[in-house]
Amino acid sequence: MNLKNFFNGKSNQNTNGEQLIKIDVNRGYEPSEVTIKQGVPAKLVFHRTNDAMCLSKVQSQDLAFDEALPLNQDVEIPINTDQSGEFNFACGMNMFHGKVVIN
Repeated sequence: MNLKNFFNGKSNQNTNGEQLIKIDVNRGYEPSEVTIKQGVPAKLVFHRTNDAMCLSKVQSQDLAFDEALPLNQDVEIPINTDQSGEFNFACGMNMFHGKVVIN
């Protein structure tokens, strides 16, 4: 997937009408808070450029994911947008945090 035209933290729709939100993983998550529309399929696209082991994993009990983030690769994580609210995610060591707002 070519993410050159993505706006960090803002929803972009692909040809399937799916929301795609790019999150850069370098010195934490940039942006650390993203907003997506409720009821519209969505994916967070994480791209890690920092080789710190702490950032090699992203997890969210709220959103039910636990994914490895290989260095310099895009990792797409589907998000259930059926309910609105604020949902947290963090690195593998729970040192860096982010939030998904669905409304």
